[in-house]
Amino acid sequence: MAQEIDPKLLEILVCPLTKVPLRYDADKQELLSDQAALAYPIRDGIPVMLPDEARHMDDKEIQK
Repeated sequence: MAQEIDPKLLEILVCPLTKVPLRYDADKQELLSDQAALAYPIRDGIPVMLPDEARHMDDKEIQK
């Protein structure tokens, strides 16, 4: 079962590379940075905000 992320936490988290707000994908348990085309994983309810741990998003996943 997917854990929910605290909405207050989502308000303050930004991409460490671009400093822009992130989108939350509850199904994949990821925080998405459209500008950097990276998806940061959420493990055990904790966002892993390391670019080296992020997954590269393909073009169809990025919101313009």
